[in-house]
Amino acid sequence: MASLRDEPYWEDFTRVLEWARTNTHSALWSCLAAHAAILHMDGINRRKSEEKNFGVFDCARVSNHPVTLGLPSLFQVPHSRWNGVAEEDLTARGYSILSRIADDGIDMFVKQEKSLFVFFQGHLEYETDTLMREYRRDAQRYVKGETSTYPLLPRGYFRRETEVALTALQESALSCRGTELLSSIAAVADETEIRNTWQSSASRIYTNWLECICARKRESAGEHQSTAENAEDRGASLVRHAS
Repeated sequence: MASLRDEPYWEDFTRVLEWARTNTHSALWSCLAAHAAILHMDGINRRKSEEKNFGVFDCARVSNHPVTLGLPSLFQVPHSRWNGVAEEDLTARGYSILSRIADDGIDMFVKQEKSLFVFFQGHLEYETDTLMREYRRDAQRYVKGETSTYPLLPRGYFRRETEVALTALQESALSCRGTELLSSIAAVADETEIRNTWQSSASRIYTNWLECICARKRESAGEHQSTAENAEDRGASLVRHAS
């Protein structure tokens, strides 16, 4: 749909988001959920790119926020999306940028309200073969005539020899669609060796996020204890004055 507000899940999604704003110490929002969240919270619209951001991208850490603690200055993140958000739209509404795609665009950002909201435009949760399965699915859709666009090869993902083989199959499919290509696409994609270059950074980010939640819970518990002690002291003082 042209607008996320027209999606059938919009009302349920915003109800969950509003609950999270006041009932959590922190919440994570990834890709489409991140775009929907900032649209609801601050009216920030996503913008469609000329081509799909698809592959494993170098991302530069630009903040010393607790979520990025211990990350290298440059790390890799899988992205798979047509849409993105502009940095100026985010910073104008109080969001802080944590990392940028090295050649262009935003990767991670946060906003601190009562709850710390952490936003990913990428997919740190992706398994090693997720992008391969997505590419294979979209290539097969083209061959079957279900779509008019052949998918881009995911950037920074396949080995060079695999890219050459898949490019040759793409050229064959573009010149003449035929279901006999399906088995060839599947064979090349399934036999390729893929190296997971984002797992260690993903683990560090999620660990940092959980530690942020623990710290905020300890802080909240301390505030409650201090409030209770103050109330107890005031109560004891009133008793003394009454007697």
